[in-house]
Amino acid sequence: MNPDTLVSGRPKTLAEAKAWMRQRLAARIHPMNALPLDEGPAWIDGVPGLDGESWGGYWGALGDIAAAQASAAERAGDAARASGLYQKASGLYFMGRFPCPNQPAKQRCAQAERETYLAASRHWAQAIHRQAVPFAGREGEGGEVVLLVRRPPIPAKPPVVLMWGGVDACKEQMTAASDALLKLGIATVAMDNAGTGESPVRGVPDAERQFIAAMDWIAAQADFDGARIGLLGRSFGGYWATKLAHLVPQRIAGAVNWGGGAHHMFQPEWVEASRHPDSYLMDLVETRSRMLGARDDAEYVEFFTRLSLLDQGLLDRSCAPLLLVNGKEDKQCPVADIHLLIERGSPKTVRLFPGGHMGLTPQTLPTIVQWLARQVQGEGVR
Repeated sequence: MNPDTLVSGRPKTLAEAKAWMRQRLAARIHPMNALPLDEGPAWIDGVPGLDGESWGGYWGALGDIAAAQASAAERAGDAARASGLYQKASGLYFMGRFPCPNQPAKQRCAQAERETYLAASRHWAQAIHRQAVPFAGREGEGGEVVLLVRRPPIPAKPPVVLMWGGVDACKEQMTAASDALLKLGIATVAMDNAGTGESPVRGVPDAERQFIAAMDWIAAQADFDGARIGLLGRSFGGYWATKLAHLVPQRIAGAVNWGGGAHHMFQPEWVEASRHPDSYLMDLVETRSRMLGARDDAEYVEFFTRLSLLDQGLLDRSCAPLLLVNGKEDKQCPVADIHLLIERGSPKTVRLFPGGHMGLTPQTLPTIVQWLARQVQGEGVR
């Protein structure tokens, strides 16, 4: 059975959620690819409930065990085992804060996820450098943008791809894309999508400010070829990649919108229809509301509507080379937004894959990585 056909139009029951998780674990599909195949099924069976306290407490306790084991291995000098266990702990804490840290037990998991992820990377061939970039936030906003920077061993001055996730995948979930690009001699800088993780802003209409701050930092680094960079926005984050491609095309060698919207996604009828998509585990409305900074359902619908790039007058502008990727049957982001984008402004490149949200197949990420590599290395479309 396809996991995207389990349930529609209402929240999943605990039994349905467990079936959904088992199927995604077997297929190695987000968010269940954070768990190992051997232990994952038993952990899923043990989930006591979907409420924040039960969920966060359960996964957090499992994460604590793995983190303690990692710390012991590190003290014993077993770097490889320590790194694997820290990564395991980070995956468990990720599950504990998933889809968003809107409850104390889940908030603890979010912080522990970040800490154990960085601890795991200490033993990687290309370790992560955590960089806090000053940000001139408004009242109530944060004062820094946190970047996770990785460099390939060669070339000496590599091109760069800046990447971020969606409403539930943060910078710590960008490892696979980062690894693939590093192998091609491309540096990666991961950050959190607007309104998620350590982002200093909510998903307000001009939240591109935080991405531009990151781009400014990259351009200022003498050891990066950062004048024209690649962008990878995953899921909802693809929206911001598309907006930036239209706002500052001269700074972007190529941008990828991997499953994000542009206009139709933000209309009231789609917002209503996508409250409980089959492809999502739980709490999508709560997660999106937190990202947007919406306090009630009326603001949830209103704040979505104001994000339309069509209504902002951007889509008829020329834009940087833009790759649009999604699944043909996406119920979280309408494929109609791809049609809208290709009918306006500069020509775009499109790749639709089988299935639902983001078109998650074994070929999807390699397709994106190869396109980005060609763009930032000067071999792609202009």
